[in-house]
Amino acid sequence: MADFQVETHPLLEGVRHGFFGSNGGAHQFGFGGPGDGAQVRALRAAAAGAIRPGGVLAAPHQVHSPDVVTVGETWDDAADGRPVGDAVVTAAPGIVLGIVTADCAPVLFADAEAGVVGAAHAGWRGAVEGVLENTLAAMEALGARRARIAAVLGPTIAQASYEVDPAFRARFPDGAARFFAPAPEREGIARWHFDLPGFIVARLADAGLSKIADIGRDTFSHIARYHSHRRASQAGEANYGRQISMIALP
Repeated sequence: MADFQVETHPLLEGVRHGFFGSNGGAHQFGFGGPGDGAQVRALRAAAAGAIRPGGVLAAPHQVHSPDVVTVGETWDDAADGRPVGDAVVTAAPGIVLGIVTADCAPVLFADAEAGVVGAAHAGWRGAVEGVLENTLAAMEALGARRARIAAVLGPTIAQASYEVDPAFRARFPDGAARFFAPAPEREGIARWHFDLPGFIVARLADAGLSKIADIGRDTFSHIARYHSHRRASQAGEANYGRQISMIALP
């Protein structure tokens, strides 16, 4: 796909999709990241065209919410004025759904038989508050069936790279303990490593999906391939880039 750095997964065979990398930092897909907005817009449009020639991008303004936007018509892909939400679903063939991330999980969904696709931005907060389950419900409202929906988790910060403190751990119920591995104490304070991909896969399975995959790419440690909010923060960088994940009907 041109000079884009893109990964796909066989579980989503039958629909056009891709998890885009940063191409050594050359590609920055988020309006909230560094760079000129017009250049970001052009890059996003080119990526959408690589996924589906002639397709039009529909990517929401993300706010770490559980809210889903059902897309019947596209909107102007600009920094301001886009619908607010953290997932998008559609049954329209000309639309390319997009989600930007930089450690949080991009999850692409498809019921190829029904002709319904979805994309969700699932950080820990969105996953806890139900963005994944809400995406499935919105797809079902368009005619998808949960037994047929496939979901693939794209590049996400891995457990070994995601150190958290007691305040973070306290946000989760006791039943989530298996997603926290003890980490060395720092300054006398307990630490854990949180398994965000594992937590998301478990939520999807609990929601009734049987076709689930994780491409297994750690955004934090793959420096040349992905942007990472945590890595940028630790380096003292004031701003950071985003990768994009896209899906469209054939």
